Amino acid sequence: MTAHETDYLIIGGGAVGLAFADTLLDEDADCHITIVDKHAAPGGHWNDAYSFVTLHQPSATYGVNSMELCPDVVDTHGHNRGMYPLAKHAEILAYYGRLMTERMLPSGRVAYHRLTEYLGKDGDVHRARGIVSDQDHAFTVRRKLVDATWFNTSVPSTHTPGFEVMPGTDFAVPGDLPELWKDAEDLPERYLVIGGGKTAMDTAVWLLEAGVAPDRIEWVRPRDSWMFNRKLLQPAKHGIESLVRFQLDLVECANASQDADAMFAMLDERGTMLRIDPEVTPSMFHFAVISEAEVELLRSITKVHRGARVTRVEPGAMHFGEDRVELPLRTLFVDCTASAVPFETRSQTRPFFDGDTITLQLAQTPLVPYSAALAAFIETNFETDEEKNNLLPPAPLTDSTSTYPYAVMANLMSTAILSKNEKTNAFNAKSRLHPTAPAVAQMIAENDPRLADLMKVGPAIQKNMPGVIRLGMAAKALHESSMKAGAE
Repeated sequence: MTAHETDYLIIGGGAVGLAFADTLLDEDADCHITIVDKHAAPGGHWNDAYSFVTLHQPSATYGVNSMELCPDVVDTHGHNRGMYPLAKHAEILAYYGRLMTERMLPSGRVAYHRLTEYLGKDGDVHRARGIVSDQDHAFTVRRKLVDATWFNTSVPSTHTPGFEVMPGTDFAVPGDLPELWKDAEDLPERYLVIGGGKTAMDTAVWLLEAGVAPDRIEWVRPRDSWMFNRKLLQPAKHGIESLVRFQLDLVECANASQDADAMFAMLDERGTMLRIDPEVTPSMFHFAVISEAEVELLRSITKVHRGARVTRVEPGAMHFGEDRVELPLRTLFVDCTASAVPFETRSQTRPFFDGDTITLQLAQTPLVPYSAALAAFIETNFETDEEKNNLLPPAPLTDSTSTYPYAVMANLMSTAILSKNEKTNAFNAKSRLHPTAPAVAQMIAENDPRLADLMKVGPAIQKNMPGVIRLGMAAKALHESSMKAGAE
């Protein structure tokens, strides 16, 4: 048994835990931080992700506050052409590796225990065990335990399918696809992509860009999805006008709509939301961000199975309950059904700050690293749990179009709370993880002439808030009802 002492014991070395630790280093010059991480390297679920995955949104606001993720150079080719870069899998892992070896460990205030599993608290000490070494560790925590595992992120390579895979079936996860070249003489006749989320979209785009003809791809989409249009979500310092338009579109369409479907339809007309099939009204919204070029690619796949979930796959067929669909024997089934945040996790929100425990969740949806960094700032700059939790109520991670207005309302309320506090307002102004505040602060410092138009945004949002609240409260009731039903 090896004994350790630390001020903050962070469970999880992914995007959440590292964003918290990074801000904590700057805000509390005296604290010691220990990170216990099941993975072999920093980066959390990115270690398990498929090799062709990228961020959905520009890299400018991802990672940690102290270190830029990607150079701010516009992409000149591919489906992200004309927009700012999306960090790739290898870049993200290299980034977190540099963060650990160039900033955290050299500080002398961070201990990193990789390949180590947290076991829980036993009396006054927290216990962990080396996964490979089998070494036992006992941690005395002087201040707080920080749970950075609330998101319980699921990726295809670690996900167990919710359907039966019969012996002899050609079955894969997205990460297997780049290995197809190793058996070039025996490639699949058909590719069957299972799942309606962004992983399935990434996979279908990868297949198409690899040269697979659209008529050799079939797609099971139980629910179609709405997606944010990426061209409106570019870094604020390069064009805050599009982000302002995006925010105004949300509140104006919410205020003018009687229900969520009407709101999404209006956002579709404005080009703020995108969908693959213009003839199908999506019912899913998981905050995916996509380009118009990707949507055009995906529309070339016309063999789409909707309305039911796969229950079994086997050589030459798939099943939707009692319904059987015949397929070529050499069909490769690609499982893309892992949910980034499992449904059961969404119902388990709790206070961020609770005595000697901090549970890192969403402060604003879907800003994961920003939420963690903000929690670290609030932890070090405010005194009581009541004061901290009033500043940082957990934001909902909604699942459907009908519940999304609740997230819109909650984000606006969070923004109002934080902007009224001098300390948090100042933090946002210098946080590279915040979508707009640093750009606005720079405009103010330079007396940018665009400020006159920017000053009109607040009143415009306030004008539309009655409708946002009306739609948001109805969506909140639906969200809480679905969470309760899911928990039961």
